[in-house]
Amino acid sequence: MSSISEISQAIKIKFDSKDSAREQALKLSREVIRLSGNAIRAIHRKEYNRANELLQDEKSILDNIKSILENHKDIYYAGFVEDAQQEYAEAILLYSIITKENTANLNTLPDPEEIEVEYAPYLKGLGDLVGELRRHILDLIRRDKEEDGENFLELMEDIYTILMHFDYPDAITHGLRRKVDIARSIIERTRGDLTNAIQCKKLMTAILQ
Repeated sequence: MSSISEISQAIKIKFDSKDSAREQALKLSREVIRLSGNAIRAIHRKEYNRANELLQDEKSILDNIKSILENHKDIYYAGFVEDAQQEYAEAILLYSIITKENTANLNTLPDPEEIEVEYAPYLKGLGDLVGELRRHILDLIRRDKEEDGENFLELMEDIYTILMHFDYPDAITHGLRRKVDIARSIIERTRGDLTNAIQCKKLMTAILQ
């Protein structure tokens, strides 16, 4: 039988290993979130090659995190890895839509298995995508391309409809319901902005004729 000193020492070794893995994974998760923000900005600036490079970097880091936490599943599911996966999912889904422009539809989006993220962060990334599509529509309005925004508004509405089906406890969806509520508000505001822009354009056209 081991002494309490030996037991405590063995536990400390395990905890030291777990703590080291956590610190490494936490740092890398923050890097994924930072790169996701940069990728999204690159997408909106139409710097698609740069965005693709950043997304590939993120994927490599997420793979590294998974390897580091392979024997520490409790840390892997603690929350911060999911946050990183959510941001990565949002960025890669936005890239998939914006690079296809008016031919984009939800059936062309990569699935969770393809991008290797868990289901909850995938859905939350999809929810956050609504806000980025609003940003894209506002850019189209500023560039006098209001009509092009209608397809993206339809995509926003389709995303909302899909997410509404996931009416599960928060313990399963990890905050998805709040994302859905925010998405609904964003869609309503965007619909109003787009409608006003189109009507103003029609009015100006009629006046100038």
